[in-house]
Amino acid sequence: MDRSDRSVWNLLLIVPIVVPLLTFLYNGETPRLAGFPAFYWIQLAFIALGVTCTLVVYRMTRKRG
Repeated sequence: MDRSDRSVWNLLLIVPIVVPLLTFLYNGETPRLAGFPAFYWIQLAFIALGVTCTLVVYRMTRKRG
């Protein structure tokens, strides 16, 4: 039986795990976006990053039948 979870695209799922661990990206109040400190809007950007990476992996690894 062939396993469908063996794909190079799955490595892309590491990105939304590792990027939030890089605290120097958001350890500060500047730059501000719409009055919000960097910490808050970058956390929201991490959510978008995770959704985007998951969507790309799903689309590239789904079985077409």
